[in-house]
Amino acid sequence: MEYKREYVKPNVEDYEKTKSEFRLDVPEYYNFSFDVMDKWAECRAKLALLAVDQNGENPRYFTFWDLKKLSNKFANALRGLGVQRGERAFVMLPRVPEWYVALLGMIRLSVIPCPATVLCTERDLDYRINRAEMTIVLTDMDNAPKVDNAMEKCPGIKHKILVNGELDGWTSYDEIVGKASPHLSREEVEPTRHDDPMMLFFSSGTVKYPKMVIHNHDYALAHYVTAWMCHDSKSRDLDWTLTDTGWAKSSWATWGQWICGSTIFGPDIRGKFDPALTLHLLERYGITVFCAPPTAIRFMIQEDLSSYDLRHLRHVTSAGEPLNPEVMKIWKDATGLDIYDFYGQTETTAVIGNVRGMDIKPGSMGKPSFNYDVAIVDDNGKELLAGDVGHIAIRVKPYPVGLFKEYWKDPEDMQAAFNGDWYYTGDKAYKDEDGYFWFVGRADDVIISSGYRIGPFEVESALIEHPAVLESAVVASPDPMRGEVVKAFVILAPGFEPGDELTRELQDHVKKATAPYKYPRKIEYVDELPKTISGKIKRGELKKREWKGYKG
Repeated sequence: MEYKREYVKPNVEDYEKTKSEFRLDVPEYYNFSFDVMDKWAECRAKLALLAVDQNGENPRYFTFWDLKKLSNKFANALRGLGVQRGERAFVMLPRVPEWYVALLGMIRLSVIPCPATVLCTERDLDYRINRAEMTIVLTDMDNAPKVDNAMEKCPGIKHKILVNGELDGWTSYDEIVGKASPHLSREEVEPTRHDDPMMLFFSSGTVKYPKMVIHNHDYALAHYVTAWMCHDSKSRDLDWTLTDTGWAKSSWATWGQWICGSTIFGPDIRGKFDPALTLHLLERYGITVFCAPPTAIRFMIQEDLSSYDLRHLRHVTSAGEPLNPEVMKIWKDATGLDIYDFYGQTETTAVIGNVRGMDIKPGSMGKPSFNYDVAIVDDNGKELLAGDVGHIAIRVKPYPVGLFKEYWKDPEDMQAAFNGDWYYTGDKAYKDEDGYFWFVGRADDVIISSGYRIGPFEVESALIEHPAVLESAVVASPDPMRGEVVKAFVILAPGFEPGDELTRELQDHVKKATAPYKYPRKIEYVDELPKTISGKIKRGELKKREWKGYKG
């Protein structure tokens, strides 16, 4: 499918001017459900959510008015159960409308939802429910057995609420919502300050048990910048972000978009990623804004993109891990669309991004978001010069809207994350002369070989450009001469077989694509890579495996 795309010529001055003038007006009292959803609900026909089933069929349409009434009903149902402000709720649902309704209803009451992926195991449930002292569980028929099996170890649970089904010992969501009143004014509940706790996420846990990340009610307001700056959100948009409901990125795909009046596309897609189905849904429903992790885009570009009509698609973003320039080029050649990469964490909203209206430097994260003062600093908090690798840090004096409240019950990690005027993200990067940020790697992932500092992403980025490589992870491996050398764990694309000849070919390819000293001196072919339940590669686990038993 061929068609022209015409956009306004980029003008970097627009970004600089907006950054210098931007302010978030944060009221003393703020509640997203009352202040945003109910405001949009005044326009009865304004569409908020388009939900489809696991096959992309049977579309269901929910206006802001619908979600106002339904979330009021769920909030009243919780009140009827005696649930109190500040209680924590374990919400383990796929992307179904009830997930949105439940979170909105809890926010109205200042009950704190703790979203969890349906991939959680019984051990995950045990740890999370007890660690956060949760009193409520909300899940569906598919996941109820895991909850029941974990209940003996979770004595604090008072209410088990089941969506789309009935089981002994469970409260039926449909029943209690069906009986509840759709009316709830903000005067009937205790008001929420902007700095009251709103949500709790568990960090990905790449090197230790997940930390509990608390966000305040103004976290939802700060995501306006995520949507407006990174998604270029407009009230006419249909926005689809590929994300699990248990990831913090689910918030990146919800609150800001609704502040902007966009409609969210919510397909109940589960299981292994299907690139063909994804492209079909983009085409069928006329998605206008699309956000996907680099891994998904890598799979999508292996499809025949020319066979899909993506003319409605106007803005594409990526987040989660750095995006390879070659992937960006293939996508643009096929669709005519740039991919706007951006960066953030469970602890933040979007921190750095590529913005419509400024030139994209392929491979760069972009420039700081409008609500953060971001710099590259050394271990002592000193800002570094352009080109120097250091910590990505956010200035915390004054404390920015969107940065997390605390690592709950984890004072040591909380103290370690802050140094003077800065919050240290734990990631390393450098900034070029034009103010663009370039990701290097996690602070503990950087490889130092013969005095050279090598970022895993740069090697992984080079490897993925080779047609034989489907996915890779790069870590430091011990070496008696160089201290550390680069080792790559490689998953091969279909049709390729491991062997010495391919290893030499991949090494030569990396030497040509990057500086020669960065090539992987060791390559191990694997069928899968260890990942967190949120899909991030556990480089720490691979590195630990490499160094086990090494005497030096």
